[in-house]
Amino acid sequence: MPEIIVYAAEGRSAEQKKSLMKDLTDAMVKNFGVPAEVVTVQIVEAPKANKAKGGIPFSER
Repeated sequence: MPEIIVYAAEGRSAEQKKSLMKDLTDAMVKNFGVPAEVVTVQIVEAPKANKAKGGIPFSER
């Protein structure tokens, strides 16, 4: 029962997240040889003020 966890700053649309989850599921099916029904994908979103890159919060980018 493979599980994929994606950490990201908030701001993607529901459609973008759905598409990503489908693509990740398809990749797991193809490469691990498991049925799609057993693949779990979770997107963990952080508020942009709580995530930084290079010391600059995403909310300031």
